[in-house]
Amino acid sequence: MKNKKILRMTQLGILIAIIIVMAFTGLGYIKTAGLEISLITVPVAIGAMVMGPTAGAVLGLVFGITSFLQCVFGMSAFGAALLGINPFLTFLVCVPTRLLVGWLSGLVFKGMMKIDKTKTVSYFVTGLLTAFFNTLFFMSTLMLCFWQTDFIQSMNTQGLGVGAFIVAFVGLNGALEMPACCILAGAVSKALSKTKINKEDY
Repeated sequence: MKNKKILRMTQLGILIAIIIVMAFTGLGYIKTAGLEISLITVPVAIGAMVMGPTAGAVLGLVFGITSFLQCVFGMSAFGAALLGINPFLTFLVCVPTRLLVGWLSGLVFKGMMKIDKTKTVSYFVTGLLTAFFNTLFFMSTLMLCFWQTDFIQSMNTQGLGVGAFIVAFVGLNGALEMPACCILAGAVSKALSKTKINKEDY
């Protein structure tokens, strides 16, 4: 039991380190004219599936904190603009949303594994949903907090409603993030699940 706990903490530490490296070396984001396309959902999804909802929440929290720090240090032009409008609301957009992503992904995976006879589909579906949850929670909170600001409205050149604007704004991001997280997180998590430490968890 002690060795298992140590190994799980080691796994969690490695995934936290991966998130930090991805966040601050540029490996975790693909820069675009608007929102960055994030690949950091991949280690969050892996942790949520391999170690459960609590680990997913911790990894989501680390993801959110690094995202907020990118706004603070000006590494994200979009985030820095939000920070200049309202730092507290920017924190809400970046941090609690990502914590919720990791936690909910872990819960979804545990639920799906109870009915997934293949013991494989759940990994890829959860990977896909992790990226979807990230987009859903981030954009919902962003619109709730900043929709009426001049900054967001300056991007809404066609005068779209909230729903249509979200679809137009994150279309490319979602088209790349969700398949990437589905394939990468699903494959890695399935491979890790074959180890004894993770076989005992579900």
